[in-house]
Amino acid sequence: MAVRNYLAFDLGAESGRAVLGSLEAGKLSLAEKHRFLNPTGRINGHLHWDLMAQWEELKTGLRKAAVEQHGDHKTPVSLHGIGVDTWGVDFGLLSKSGEILGNPFNYRDSRTDGMFDLAFSRVPREQIFQATGIQFMEINSLYQLLAMKESGSSLLGCAETLLFIPDLFNYLFTGQRKVEFSIASTSQMYDPRKKQWATDMLTKLGLPAHILPEMVPSGTLIGPLRADVAKECGVGEIPVIAPATHDTASAVAAVPAEGTDWCYISSGTWSLMGVELREPIINEKSLQYNYTNEGGVGGTIRFLKNIMGLWLVQECRRHWQREGHDHSYGELSQMAARSKSLAAIIDPDYKPFLSPGEMPLKIEAYCKSTGQRPPNSRGEFVRACLDSLALTYRKTLEGLEDVLGRRVSTIHIVGGGCQNELLNQMTADACNRPVLAGPTEATAIGNILVQAMATGDVKSLAEARAIVRSSFEVKRYEPQQAKVWEQAYAKYRKMLDR
Repeated sequence: MAVRNYLAFDLGAESGRAVLGSLEAGKLSLAEKHRFLNPTGRINGHLHWDLMAQWEELKTGLRKAAVEQHGDHKTPVSLHGIGVDTWGVDFGLLSKSGEILGNPFNYRDSRTDGMFDLAFSRVPREQIFQATGIQFMEINSLYQLLAMKESGSSLLGCAETLLFIPDLFNYLFTGQRKVEFSIASTSQMYDPRKKQWATDMLTKLGLPAHILPEMVPSGTLIGPLRADVAKECGVGEIPVIAPATHDTASAVAAVPAEGTDWCYISSGTWSLMGVELREPIINEKSLQYNYTNEGGVGGTIRFLKNIMGLWLVQECRRHWQREGHDHSYGELSQMAARSKSLAAIIDPDYKPFLSPGEMPLKIEAYCKSTGQRPPNSRGEFVRACLDSLALTYRKTLEGLEDVLGRRVSTIHIVGGGCQNELLNQMTADACNRPVLAGPTEATAIGNILVQAMATGDVKSLAEARAIVRSSFEVKRYEPQQAKVWEQAYAKYRKMLDR
């Protein structure tokens, strides 16, 4: 097979990239063509994404990917598809005439505070879970939309269409208003059993279900690149394909696993830990554990738990940068490795940790409130974050096995966080399971391979995972200190119970 080139735009909470994937003879190679920061800012006291800046960065990435630099000469690169993936739950609104109504809100904005109580007063918590099977988090699109409705937002009154962030970029690329399955499923507005929008629930909540557009499967051709965008970027009529547009769904598609007795951790700003299923699990036990049923490639279900993740370390780093201490993540990991293990333990999902700012001070306050000595160095703060994540993975694994009624034998860690070797080893120790770490670029890889599935270059999800195994290195970590971590886990559970 001749070389086939696909461009993945992978946007995370911290940064975005344009990654070119070249598929040839059953192997995939990657080249990062463009990287950019994904800043957020406050407007009138609310956190928003900068949509115009993001859009300009995507066009820059497209221009760079469409040529190969050879010294002073440039050679055109044929692109066989473009795909966008991003974080979940956030959305933009379009008017009837196609205008974008304002900058999308950032899910960490405080406008959703109190929306649980309001929603449950109209539709009981159990009924919302029965209708959607989604983990309760106030950041979910459902509560964002409810917050807009309750504030009397004039934008909502003008809206004809709601598009999630990757669907919004697909609209800018093609002019088509469609929502992809995996990103829609994160919203807590989709019914995974009926396989349609949960319109009855939305009506009871007083929300405008009519603004939710047609939903399409992962791997759908959305349309050709708009002529004006193609001209501006100096490219031809390239197919725009919706991969699994939720970044975790793309990452899970690239897990290099075989068989069924494995789970995954997609490790980044968030840690998403779960298993891949054919059907959702919506029952009292999954509600009790507050697990979620999100969509995946081929109509699969990602049964998982959202965990705060490396956001804790990212926010500590930003705090220290403002104080004049600019450490790389590698340096922070080394400082943590030199610090005492399990000296302080926190709950990563403690609600105050969700909002940005002053993370070390929040961790210090948490430790004091739970009768622990707070960390007193930057290495100790990072160590507390990583130790606590590993223990939370153990708790999440126990819940998964209880709901599934079977043992998980192997943990696959993919995404940028799998570069943290200290956390990988601690996860193996805390969970007493072997950990397979890699690939780092799982999200971009999954994005690219689902595009290739859409064009017929890859025949199935199983073939896609075989390509990952043959193309990228995976490192194995065996448990080494299981007894030490067993004792720490007992302490951690007592702390949570208090």
